[in-house]
Amino acid sequence: MFARTGPHLVAASLMLAAAMPVLAQTAAPSPSPSATPTGTPLQVQPLPTPLPLPTVTPAQAEQLRRIIVQGRIAHGLRYSTQAAEVLPADDTGLVRAALDYARAIHIGRLDTADFQQDWALRPAAWDPLPEFTRALAENRLAQWLADLAPPYEGYETLRTGLARYRLIEAAGGWSAIPAGPDMIVGSTGPRVAALRARLAVEDDGVARLGTTFDAELKEAVIRAQRRYGLNPTGTVSTGTLGALNVPVEARVRQIMANMERWRWMPKSMPTDRVQVNIASASVAVFEGDRPVMSMRGVTGKPGGGETPMLVSNIHSVVINPPWNVPAGIAARELFPKGEAYLARNGFKIIGTGANRRLQQQPSHSALGKFKFDFNNPFAVYLHDTPTKGTFSRFDRLASHGCIRLERPADLANLLIAGDPVWTPEKVAETLAGGKTTRVPLQKQVAVYLLYWTAYGSASGTMNFRGDPYNWDKTLASKIEARSATQAQSAR
Repeated sequence: MFARTGPHLVAASLMLAAAMPVLAQTAAPSPSPSATPTGTPLQVQPLPTPLPLPTVTPAQAEQLRRIIVQGRIAHGLRYSTQAAEVLPADDTGLVRAALDYARAIHIGRLDTADFQQDWALRPAAWDPLPEFTRALAENRLAQWLADLAPPYEGYETLRTGLARYRLIEAAGGWSAIPAGPDMIVGSTGPRVAALRARLAVEDDGVARLGTTFDAELKEAVIRAQRRYGLNPTGTVSTGTLGALNVPVEARVRQIMANMERWRWMPKSMPTDRVQVNIASASVAVFEGDRPVMSMRGVTGKPGGGETPMLVSNIHSVVINPPWNVPAGIAARELFPKGEAYLARNGFKIIGTGANRRLQQQPSHSALGKFKFDFNNPFAVYLHDTPTKGTFSRFDRLASHGCIRLERPADLANLLIAGDPVWTPEKVAETLAGGKTTRVPLQKQVAVYLLYWTAYGSASGTMNFRGDPYNWDKTLASKIEARSATQAQSAR
């Protein structure tokens, strides 16, 4: 089984597309009081008396104003840097603005109502007032506020990247490269000159001037394709052109969105875990907080099959799983093909009339030979697949929401390793027998489904992935709108 060691997030996690930060799970709501037996009085605990708002000295007030104004920009809580920010003139309003700022950089800007249903991750509730009051009394406001930001290298690389891309935007950004034929070594003309100018904005190793596509420019294109998660062919075709032509304003908002997701992270996480990056359809496995396995995946297609963000625990591995087809998929995609098709592909019709459902037998199952179960309200899971061709594609958002794995047997062996009953020989024997068998894990292993589209490398270079679900745009807009609302209410 997985070793249980130190709690620190390793920098290597940022180098894998799948190895993305972990977000906090929504706390379960407290149960409603139930009726008490007759004659037994209901004991109601009094609510704690709210702490009074502290007062600030003139020097502390000036310090707070400077930190808040600068911090809201640096931490991506505001998009625009043009309009001067007006903070409340009175001490009470300023303290409320400081508390709001502290909460925003510590657990995120969004309110509960801002979360979409499939963003099934929530930061833990936190009241900054007690700690703020102590920091004020001990005259250590600056350090306390600085320590509230996520204490991870990944967040800091994004913050550095945000500052850099804001400077690029202030300098005029970059111009779009005109459409046209693919550009390869030997191409010449004004489009090549535009390509050089565009690449040079993000890559200091590119010579800005010149109209010829030479070997050095090809290497620069390959570097850019790797930064954007594209096939590094060195040829500038439609996909590469599209990534390069995303305006800098959109990249700033993308960084803002990913910084917000960092703020949803818990302050510690299991050192043994499986992490899925939905956006890049990639998977990483950590043991003792070290990445020990990575593989390609297939995640949910946009437009109805989105894979949700969530955190849970893998509790069992199912060998030779049947596929219990979701009712919607059965009605839309399978029943219309007729009973002959269903029988030929191993589907069994269970029930009759409106209650009938489909189950695909293990011998034909779309789940392949392994399924990894974890509790969640979306009925998604990790699984094998008999269709392997999708893994060779760079665009692998093609499922109905579950995550298909490139190397499911390797993951199963890693999770089951050490079980005295489920030896490799026993697993192989069960696979060969074809019977559906559930193997409960001796220790459950955390699994994180994350949507990570921007991160900084150790060298400070920003890496971007596509935003297939448009979640970055939605989240950045919500951050800006909530910041504007909070600023207005603080006045």
